[in-house]
Amino acid sequence: METPAPDLRANGLSLAYDGAPVVTDLDLVVPPGRITAIVGANACGKSTLLRALARLLAPRHGTVRLDGRALRSIPTRELAQRLGILPQGPVAPDGLTVLDLVSRGRSPHQTWWRQWSKADQSAVYAALAATGITDLAGRSVDELSGGQRQRAWIAMAMAQGTQVLLLDEPTTYLDMAHQIDVLDLVTDLNQREGRTIVMVLHDLNQACRYADHMVAMKSGRIVAEGDPADVITAATVEDVFDLRCQVTTDPVSGTPLVIPISRHHVAAPVGE
Repeated sequence: METPAPDLRANGLSLAYDGAPVVTDLDLVVPPGRITAIVGANACGKSTLLRALARLLAPRHGTVRLDGRALRSIPTRELAQRLGILPQGPVAPDGLTVLDLVSRGRSPHQTWWRQWSKADQSAVYAALAATGITDLAGRSVDELSGGQRQRAWIAMAMAQGTQVLLLDEPTTYLDMAHQIDVLDLVTDLNQREGRTIVMVLHDLNQACRYADHMVAMKSGRIVAEGDPADVITAATVEDVFDLRCQVTTDPVSGTPLVIPISRHHVAAPVGE
C-alpha cells in the first residue's frame, strides 16, 4: 500500500523577528505530492514562511500542521524523518567529505539501539546516484563547484528520506546551466518519488516552468495562489514586484514568460 501524501498547512499564521511583524494572519495549504513555488519581492516573508513550515521559527499566532498534528507537538526525531529543509547557503564543516555530508541525512533514523544499517547505506548511495555525484563521494565539500555542492546538499536531504522537502532559494549563486540542472533534479524527486516540494524562488520564469502551484506574497500576505498561468499576470507582477511587464507564453515550456519593461524601453505589443 502506498503511503498517502502528507498534508502540510498553516492556519492564521503570524510570524515576527525581534517583535517586528513579518507574516500576518496567513493561511496556506500545500498541495500534497506537487511542487509549490513561493515568490515575491525581497523581505516579503517568503523565507520566514518556509522556516515556520519547518518549525525553525515559532509562530506568534496560528498553527502549522502536518497530517492534522501541530508541528510543535511532533517529537523532533519524528519530524526530521518526515520533513526536511535545505536553507539558503548551507555551510559544511571544513574537510567534510561528500559521503560524510550525505550520510548525515540519516541521523534522524539513528538511535542508541539502532546504529548504522544496510538500509542507511542503501539510502545514502541511492541519493548519491540520483544526484549524479557518486564519483565525488570522497571529495571534500569545500572543494566542489557551486553546482556540485548544491547537489551534495540535495543528496543529503534525499537520504533523510522525508516526504516533504523545503528548499530556500536552491539556485542562489549558481550559473544558468547549474540552476536548470538543480531544478530538473528537484522535479525528478517529485515525479519519480512523489515527494512534496516547497521552494522559494526569485526567478519568476523558472518558478512558472517548474511549479505546479504558485504562491505570490507581498508584505507578509498571500496575494495570489494557484496554477502559475493564473497567478502570473502583468497586474499581479506589478502589484507584487512593482514592475511593469508583459506576460507571454514560453515557447519551450508553454508556461507564462515574464518580460520586464524598463524605463529605457518602450513596450511593443505582444507578438510583434
